[in-house]
This record gives sequence, structure tokens and C-alpha cells, in this order.
Amino acid sequence: MSHETRPHRRLPRGVTRSLWEYAHAKHIATEYDEYFADNRLFDVDAQVIARHLTSPGVVVDLGCGTGRALIPLARREFSPLGVDLSNHMLRIVAEKAARERLTIHRIRANLVDLGFLRDASIDYAICLFSTLGMIRSRENRGRTLDHVFRMLKPGGLLVIHVHNYWFNLFDRFGRRWIVRNLLDWTFNRQIELGDKFFDYRGVPKMFLHTFTQREFRKALRRSGFRIREWTPLNVPRTGRLAASWFFGSLRANGWIAVAEKKR
Repeated sequence: MSHETRPHRRLPRGVTRSLWEYAHAKHIATEYDEYFADNRLFDVDAQVIARHLTSPGVVVDLGCGTGRALIPLARREFSPLGVDLSNHMLRIVAEKAARERLTIHRIRANLVDLGFLRDASIDYAICLFSTLGMIRSRENRGRTLDHVFRMLKPGGLLVIHVHNYWFNLFDRFGRRWIVRNLLDWTFNRQIELGDKFFDYRGVPKMFLHTFTQREFRKALRRSGFRIREWTPLNVPRTGRLAASWFFGSLRANGWIAVAEKKR
């Protein structure tokens, strides 16, 4: 059965129809690096990774895409594992690794179902570019974070990025979306506050959950993490938000958190 006609009831847990189509669209993977070539957020999260992942070890990239974070880590003699729902993405990771004669292991998997990774078996995990927000439902996002906590060694770190729900207040269309989302959330309990649907690169009704600061912090703490570093992002996502004490929970474009599994 082709992925286009796969019944909704058979979609993997937490995976929307749009995410399934996104993962199976070859052009999303082949055009990914060029499409995001000028995205400055990638520079910011690379700096965070370099600052905190200082000693080589086993690192898992959850939603690794084309390997933009894994390639530099492999060069630094980390032992990288890329996990993604898209075979097309993983194939590009393999091609990049082969060109540089690097070893990067790859697994196609749903981030909600990571039971195949052993307890306390990895040193670091990264989940970037709001990948956590691509998982539908608070329960399923919690399952992913629980898995990450379980498979990290004591003292292990998670570097994770999400988008800010309230940042939409600063855009006319964003304000309209917030009003609609509040109404949908009030009258349709299948919709969560922060659930967003939009057409994206040929994929209709792409799903993304945006977080409030309180929600993001609570999700990390609920899974057992201690937040080591908290980076509110400025509007162009080129660095830390200035004067974040001044309504930073509203003004931040999003957050990059470094969370630790206590020893």
C-alpha cells in the first residue's frame, strides 16, 4: 500500500497524515540543505552543541534530517546515530558520511517509539528545529521525552529547540491564528493550545505544535530533566534575546534548552 493511501488508523503513533507525507516526499530531502542554506538558527544551535558536547561519546540526533548536526560531531570523533522517519533524509546522511569517510549509524523510526534503544546507553541527545513540535499530542511528546531520559546515561544531556506560541502576537496573521486556535481549543478537545496547521512545500495541512514557555519547561521537568541552560531566541533567530527579563516569554521566537539527566 502506498503511503498516500495509508489509512489514518495505521499511521504511527503521534504521526499526522501531513508528517507522513513530508517524510515520504523525496523533494523535501533533496532540497533541504539548499532551502535552509541561510537559516541562522542552525548556526545558533551549532554553537550550543559545541559549547556543551565537549567530550566525545554516543550522540543520537532525533529527527536528524540530512545530518547537518551529525556531520560536525562525527568529525570530532563522536559516535553518532541519526534517527528519522524519512528514508530519503537518511540516504542523504549516508551519502555525506561516505564522502568524508565518516561512520554515522542510521535508523528509520518514529520518535514516539524508541524502545529499541537501551536504557542508559547514550551520552547525548539532540532534537533540533522544533522536531518535538512535529509530534501530535502532549501525551506522545511526553513519551518521546521519557524515552530520551531513559536512554541517556546519568549526567547525559539533551539539546532541544521549540517554537514559542505567543510570538505569534507580533504578526497580524499570527494574531488571527491565535484567536482561531483559542476557539478551536475551546470547542474541539482534539485540538491542543498551540496546534498549528499550514501548507508547507507542497504538503497540505502540515502539523506543528508551538509551546508556551511554561509548557516547555514543565514537559522537560515531568520527564525528569534538570534544565542546565535556557536560551530565548531573538526575532531573527541569530542569538539570545536581549533583555529577556522583559516579557521574554512573549517576545522570544523560541527556545533552545540544554537539559540534564541528574546523576
